[in-house]
Amino acid sequence: MEGAQRAFLLWRSTDLAARSGLLRRAADLLEERKERFAALMAAEMGKPVAQGRAEVEKCALGCRFYADRAAEFLAPESIQTEASKSYVAFQPLGVLLAVMPWNFPLWQVFRFAAPALMAGNAALLKHASSVSGCALAIGEIFRDAGFPDGLFGVLLLRAGAVERVLERPEVRAVTLTGSAEAGRAIAAAAGRLLKKSVLELGGSDPYVVLEDAPLTPTVETCVASRLTNSGQSCIAAKRFIVVEKVRREFQDRFVSRMRGVRMGDPMDESVDLGPLARRDLRDALHRQVVESVRKGANIALGGEIPAGRGAFYPPTVLIDVAPGMPAYHEETFGPVAAIIAARDEADAIRIANDSPFGLGAAVFTRDTERGERIAAGSLDAGSCFVNAQVRSDPRLPFGGIKDSGYGRELGPFGIREFVNVKTVWVR
Repeated sequence: MEGAQRAFLLWRSTDLAARSGLLRRAADLLEERKERFAALMAAEMGKPVAQGRAEVEKCALGCRFYADRAAEFLAPESIQTEASKSYVAFQPLGVLLAVMPWNFPLWQVFRFAAPALMAGNAALLKHASSVSGCALAIGEIFRDAGFPDGLFGVLLLRAGAVERVLERPEVRAVTLTGSAEAGRAIAAAAGRLLKKSVLELGGSDPYVVLEDAPLTPTVETCVASRLTNSGQSCIAAKRFIVVEKVRREFQDRFVSRMRGVRMGDPMDESVDLGPLARRDLRDALHRQVVESVRKGANIALGGEIPAGRGAFYPPTVLIDVAPGMPAYHEETFGPVAAIIAARDEADAIRIANDSPFGLGAAVFTRDTERGERIAAGSLDAGSCFVNAQVRSDPRLPFGGIKDSGYGRELGPFGIREFVNVKTVWVR
């Protein structure tokens, strides 16, 4: 901990050009080690290697984005007052603690670390224990790129030790990506200690399909989103709310496309769907399916644990999903899609917002002005897309509302989450 504080005191006075050069070198190293990282993710949490390569490339993109734009985002902002000079400066807070999950073991870390380090902070990573190899490899990237010793530290700790780290006076803030339950625990601890927290939590993202949606591209986008990272993504589509006029056709096409997904060894280049990260997670997902069926949902595809080794779960489609079922209210972290019928646009919006979560949402329609109106004004979520899959982008802020958390990562807002927004007033 003392090493992180010493590194911060050195780093905060390092100019932005020097910081940018090191972050660009980290991006280069990520790309050089892309195959190694993809294989490591496949081994530790089952991500298909093609998706692993894409994740590494996105991390490099995020590093270069902040290397290029941090000076602009952190530039002092002049404000006219009666002073001879008054402005807002953005200064680093100090040592930050990041508690990160296993599902995107590289991207979740770099989308925090790139802006935090460029802002002048130091970082401590407490990664999920199941991806400790990825955590150590990330530490190697920063070390080999030439960042000061101790500036980015990897803590191999159990979850129960996180609060003790947060209690250390050197640690000034915490960010967590994880479940709502974990978020409540971290928020309570941070609140007690009067330390800032940013939480990116779960999601039960609704995709609203209106009666005029172009069904061929819509179905392709919906299936791709539901199966992203084998369905283990906070912003994967989970609830498909379809206006009754096109529900049957959408449902038939969706089931047909899901039936064609290839499940298997994540090291196989042709595989679309790998195993879930752990057997207990697979079993919990299956319980949600079973309980939803017990309460009246019907299985159009899948829904049975396959024989053999590995935590595999097949592409599954639940229809006739209604309130009171886990598939309606809960986050399903795996390749399970819930199709919910809506009478019309207003009913679809009501159902979409009838959730404790508010991370991402999408709407599909041929009328883009209509779609934009719904996305911008009617859907309760931190990111709303029209005729496209919800995704994170280094250029845009990312985060949620309600039980999906608070605060923002990425974009100009992300780099300003962990700074002292300081007023400077000169007579």
